[in-house]
Amino acid sequence: MKLFVYHTPELTPTDEAPECAIAVDVLRATSTMATVLAAGGEAVQVFSDLDQLLDVSETWPPEKRLRAGERGGSKVAGFELGNSPLDCTEELVKGRRLFISTTNGTRALTRIQKAPIVIAAALINRAAVVNFILEKQPETVWIVGSGWEGSFSLEDTVCAGAIAHSLWQQTHIPLEELAGNDEVAGAIALYSQWQENLLGLFHQASHGQRLLRLECHEDLKYCSQTDILDVLPMQYEPGVLKSHKR
Repeated sequence: MKLFVYHTPELTPTDEAPECAIAVDVLRATSTMATVLAAGGEAVQVFSDLDQLLDVSETWPPEKRLRAGERGGSKVAGFELGNSPLDCTEELVKGRRLFISTTNGTRALTRIQKAPIVIAAALINRAAVVNFILEKQPETVWIVGSGWEGSFSLEDTVCAGAIAHSLWQQTHIPLEELAGNDEVAGAIALYSQWQENLLGLFHQASHGQRLLRLECHEDLKYCSQTDILDVLPMQYEPGVLKSHKR
């Protein structure tokens, strides 16, 4: 197994695809996706473009759909939801499809959607992701952070490090053999330093500070938890993720 970490979708190679690609947007798109599917959502369908989301979602009965739109951390006017996982209760989402477009996370999923296996990961479902990788043993794995509008983000890199650290510890493969690029070692080092205070790291992160200004304190607390959901959001058709049944 070779593991690669890319801090943003734009840094991924354009002339190849891995056997397994993992999209990470801890604050908050992939955390929201995992929460929706764990609460019984039928599927999550991602869009980069808001107008396309509206067009496609109109083909679904109103009682079977939810629209989530976020730009700059704030909810898009006219959508039922923004990008807060705490709004995705079982009562609201069970049996419904979430149509979602966010500033960064949906762009990452769009970039990697041609890989044979596409997964959405966050800290809250890290163990489910790691267990799947250990079971399937793909030859190449990309962990792709969403970043913030094309730039590095602490929260996505620490999540990549959490996944890589767990794989490294459980496979017993020497790091120099497991790591396909230097970013893997860097992400593991970041996680190793902050693993006991991930919420503190989120308060350091520029997007964490942006969400704090929007009064999203509880979202940061929720998204900083590790391994609390046993759910694996997996792409079943381009742009559509469902809970993988093991």
